[in-house]
Amino acid sequence: MTRDLMALSRQVGAALIERGETVCAAESCTGGLILSSLTDRAGSSAYVAGGVVSYSNEAKMRLLGVCETTLIAHGAVSEETAAEMARGALALFDTDYALSVTGIAGPGGGTAEKPVGLTYIGLAGPQGSLQVAPHVWDSDRIGNKAASVEAAFNLLLDALRD
Repeated sequence: MTRDLMALSRQVGAALIERGETVCAAESCTGGLILSSLTDRAGSSAYVAGGVVSYSNEAKMRLLGVCETTLIAHGAVSEETAAEMARGALALFDTDYALSVTGIAGPGGGTAEKPVGLTYIGLAGPQGSLQVAPHVWDSDRIGNKAASVEAAFNLLLDALRD
């Protein structure tokens, strides 16, 4: 894990502990890197409930309740899918916050409409709050995954500061 991710992970953990709140994650293109980064800290069980790596559409539907119609109409890499993943994880783990990430890490898989590096990061939170932020990363596969985790942590930290 890079120094930036370690520092952000520490900040997320400290903020969640201070507020007495919890988080979970629904990950696709990051393959569990969010949860791995969060749980690298001792004591993370106080604020991390768990997560799902839902790489396939079937897993997104079965485990997180993503609607097949959403996947057909918008695709797995979309704002709508990221939103449903976050809401599904929030319901599944009954946490205060749920992060979701879906994207095209590369090097292949991109199209003119959805280029390599396109990623949607969702955050579901208290009182039904929901945000989805689109990003297009321009690194290699590992760099795109790390950038997605960094952006997810920053999205959560912004919400925790409000």
